[in-house]
Amino acid sequence: MKNNRNLVILFFTLVVVMMGFGLIIPIMPYYIESFGAGGVALGSMMAIFSIAQFIFSPVWGNLSDRYGRKKILLVGAFGNALFMVLFGLATQLWMLFVFRALAGILSSATLPTAMAYISDSTDERNRGGGMGVFGAAMGAGMVLGPGLGGWLGSDSLSMPFFVGAGLSMLAVLAILAFLPESLPADKRTTAGRVKGFDLKQLWRSLSGPLGYLNGLSFLVFFALTNFEGIFGLYAQYRFDYSPAQVGLIMTVIGLVSALAQGALTGPVTRRYGENWIIRTSLIASAVGFVLMLLAWDFATVLITVGLFVFSNAMLRPAISSLVSRNAGDQQGAVLGVNNSFMSLGRIIGPLWAGFMIDLNLSFPYLSGALIMLAVYLASLARLRARPDEAAAPAPVKAIQPSGD
Repeated sequence: MKNNRNLVILFFTLVVVMMGFGLIIPIMPYYIESFGAGGVALGSMMAIFSIAQFIFSPVWGNLSDRYGRKKILLVGAFGNALFMVLFGLATQLWMLFVFRALAGILSSATLPTAMAYISDSTDERNRGGGMGVFGAAMGAGMVLGPGLGGWLGSDSLSMPFFVGAGLSMLAVLAILAFLPESLPADKRTTAGRVKGFDLKQLWRSLSGPLGYLNGLSFLVFFALTNFEGIFGLYAQYRFDYSPAQVGLIMTVIGLVSALAQGALTGPVTRRYGENWIIRTSLIASAVGFVLMLLAWDFATVLITVGLFVFSNAMLRPAISSLVSRNAGDQQGAVLGVNNSFMSLGRIIGPLWAGFMIDLNLSFPYLSGALIMLAVYLASLARLRARPDEAAAPAPVKAIQPSGD
């Protein structure tokens, strides 16, 4: 019962944080264009945020193992609030890049620490459902955020950033007042010093026991950001949609994602296992990319985008659950490294998508479909469908705590 209460509080906190993030999605392409920039700049803007997350997620994961989850969650939520305000006040394009990078550094504390919090609060059988709570919170934030952001952005393109900052401060207050610490002092890492970004360690992680799952995380998020990274620009170029219309579509996306993850992840994981979810989501996502290109009006855009999002809604929770099950006693560090591979996909994906959309509107989605198909074919050899036959990696002996 206590764990359930903690998950509800964490769910609320993540919804508030993700609302702040969701607010800016529908207006970002228009905001960039107001500075005279286009697809490459939009992709670069998203990439620089993910570069910061890629570098600093392992740092925050290690710090959460050492000092507890609550303090690190506070850093992430407050940092996001501060730099969203500065982003909204920017007057030059270079300032957008600087403030977006700094926001990525501090906000990267939130996601791996939240996943580690869930791992602290659930047993292995219910871990998939717990990760589904995490995904549902992200989806719920995406339900509420984009619609509000599109509406606010119709009058002022900078207003959603200020509202998002306020929501992040609300999350700070919620964490301070209601969220208990999930990692007792006697279970925290104390040996050695906290290690920063280590490219060699990431390479070892790619070739070690969790290597396939880390590589899978990279490729999946590279493909998904071919959709997420440029959808607003795609909708503007192809259909001449306004921020409010893009916000409505993103709201539908968030609603579908939240319902799928919140209602289905736990039961489907227990019935079929994470491996089956991953394989099914990969092939369905490949088909979904192609279907989105066939849309011709607002209704068909909503339908095809909704089907695409539904097809991959449980993909991230399934991958995170498999990683967590094999992370040993270093949940924060291992999930932080895995989040870095997700961020690496978000770095290269938007850069690729921004370059591709300037060449041809269809290229980002076609390339996303090909990647998902290739990863699905690879998963046939690496992942079996039934959980009792799962080819999950042997429990990792842990990413060694940094020391001298």
